[in-house]
Amino acid sequence: MLTATSKGAATREAIIERAYEIARFSGVEGLSIGPLAQAVGMSKSGVFAHFGSREDLQLAVIEAAATRFGETVLIPALSQPRGLPRLRAVMHHWFEWVRGNSGGCVLLASVTEYDDRPGVLRDQVLHNEQRWRNELRRTIQLAIDCGHLRDGDTDQYAFELYAIPLAVHHESGLFGYEQARRHGDTAVERWIAAHSPTA
Repeated sequence: MLTATSKGAATREAIIERAYEIARFSGVEGLSIGPLAQAVGMSKSGVFAHFGSREDLQLAVIEAAATRFGETVLIPALSQPRGLPRLRAVMHHWFEWVRGNSGGCVLLASVTEYDDRPGVLRDQVLHNEQRWRNELRRTIQLAIDCGHLRDGDTDQYAFELYAIPLAVHHESGLFGYEQARRHGDTAVERWIAAHSPTA
């Protein structure tokens, strides 16, 4: 039998799920308590019982997006051996994330929405970006340590690799995912070849 606490948690997750889908197409700034309450069949006060403010709701959605990204991209890649197998897996799953978010990516949209707006929402977006870049740098460093990549500036390496999925996301919306994915896969392999110890 569900307890009041577990029911409350389930309701909160259902609200976040619906809010996340709205944010995919309308942006985090497109979230509003009234329309969201209507979408989930609750009163505004019912939604406010789980999120004390619109900002709290927006923060929850941004964090939910970051969690989904980690579960889709990083966690599966960790099962691969350290070095290039893991780095390739990260990029593969990142491209799959683009496929699954063709209608709109909350994480990318939030960067555009809050990069020049100081406050707690921007702080959360920045925190998420820093977390991911740290993981990407760590994966690259392991590939260097394994002798699969030439020693170099991992921050610069991460910047270059990060640019490829951004281009895939941009191109897939305009020209279709399959073409964008082919370009992305080719770009990754060319990058790896260019940074190979034997290059």
